[in-house]
Amino acid sequence: MRASDLFTALLEESLLELGLEKPDKSVIEPPREKKFGDLAANWALLLSKESGETPRRLAEKLAADLRGSSPHIASVEVAGPGFINVAFAPSFWLERIPEVEAAGASFGSSQIGKGLKAQVEFVSANPTGPLHIGHGRGAALGDSLARILRFAGFAVETEYYINDAGRQMQTLGRSIFLRLLELAGKGREDFPQDCYQGDYISDIAGQMLKEDPGLPSLPEAEALDRCRRYGVEVIFAGIRKDLLDFNVHYDVWFSELDLLKKGEVDKALADLRDGGFTYEKDGALWFRTTGLGDDLDRVLRKSDGSLTYFASDIAYHANKYRRGFSSITDVWGADHHGYIGRMRAAVAALGQKPESFSVLLVQLVNLLRDGAQIAMSTRAGTFETLADVVQEAGADAARFMFLSRKSDSKLDFDLALVRQRSMENPVYYVQYAHARIQAVRRRAAERGISLERPGDLSLLVLEEELDLLRMLERFPAVAADAARAKAPHFVSAWLMELAGLLHHYYAGHQVLGADSEDLRDARLRLLGVVGIGLANGLGLLGVSAPDEM
Repeated sequence: MRASDLFTALLEESLLELGLEKPDKSVIEPPREKKFGDLAANWALLLSKESGETPRRLAEKLAADLRGSSPHIASVEVAGPGFINVAFAPSFWLERIPEVEAAGASFGSSQIGKGLKAQVEFVSANPTGPLHIGHGRGAALGDSLARILRFAGFAVETEYYINDAGRQMQTLGRSIFLRLLELAGKGREDFPQDCYQGDYISDIAGQMLKEDPGLPSLPEAEALDRCRRYGVEVIFAGIRKDLLDFNVHYDVWFSELDLLKKGEVDKALADLRDGGFTYEKDGALWFRTTGLGDDLDRVLRKSDGSLTYFASDIAYHANKYRRGFSSITDVWGADHHGYIGRMRAAVAALGQKPESFSVLLVQLVNLLRDGAQIAMSTRAGTFETLADVVQEAGADAARFMFLSRKSDSKLDFDLALVRQRSMENPVYYVQYAHARIQAVRRRAAERGISLERPGDLSLLVLEEELDLLRMLERFPAVAADAARAKAPHFVSAWLMELAGLLHHYYAGHQVLGADSEDLRDARLRLLGVVGIGLANGLGLLGVSAPDEM
């Protein structure tokens, strides 16, 4: 039983004797300072009026009843206006060791998702160029969130929406075709600024010309179409490889072109019309989103007959709901913030609960090299590709850095820092904690010490040892909170704290050279469960837990 669950149960028993029930908005959490105990409850403050007692007096009554209520409770104190602070006995924390050992790779998992079918769609970058570091942050976020949700009992499916239709695809085809003409000696002097400028465009054009020297002589419409299709194929193959190298996996790759070919956009627009959500004005088709919480009505079909991106997005999300997802999460760049309101309106118009749809925004990444920021622009061709960053820093370091802060806050990514094999490098700091543990366990095995020996856990009385167990005990709650809040950075923050405690303990206390064999074996078991916690937490981030570094 978790500490908060035990404290809650004991408090509820005490309230029952007073004819009271657990109050709404009750909170049980660690106090600000460790000297005040392990957990604090605000229940007496909330129940004061109902009980007819002052908060302090009610807290004193509850504290008196809690004392001696369980051998796991070491002390109960009343603080401030009526907070109840409790400290747990070492025996309680020591029971966590066999629990974690038994759970192994499932330690920290839960069933709060109850098998709910959830989808996470992320990256979904237009196949007009290689993925850059900003896409990498969204990839790490979406992939880690899917891992966390699965760990919490959700049935999760990950998806990449391939934007392979629309004006940008035509621009890609035109960019390749014009570079192809240049290479064939038939180009114009000024390359249009609205085309894609990167060297990768010239590389694709060169490949095409080598494979088919007659391309420049084809009718322009046919040549442009070939360039578009070839370019999408080459670029998207690169995107898939880059994501795989970044340890990112998708269950579904969904094509926008297929959506259009199957008539799903027309069907979605017809459904909106039948529901009374559309009207025509100035030759265009409008979606009446202001009646659904948006600040403006939105165009679905322009006066020239072309569809807006919003029309395709509505059809795409209608398709998601038809596939039976009860929870849909989209990961978008922060510049799409203004798009959230209209998509929530669309979800409501589709007859779905708006709260079933959520958006995680990903802020910009400032990539630094030698202290200078690297400018990035896909169209101008001045960007640091994800592939280059992964090659230089490693997938583990990049993922951990991306997930070290809340996704909608800006992030400075220092390439010099993540290359360092030092305690200043956050991912090295955490991974090295796991490697240290495995090194001790290897040395024990080399000396013929069985890792199955139980030892005497009651000998683990040092505060540093109990602190490690206190931090481990928090992991199930951290993982569950990360799933509820869709916030992987909760896990990375916990990992940093646990690693810090481990490094401090390792520096100050002998394990294999402990005063007795029983203490040695108990400390080996302690390190073993800390290793499980580190490995499970890193796994939720998609980062490896190395045995040696």
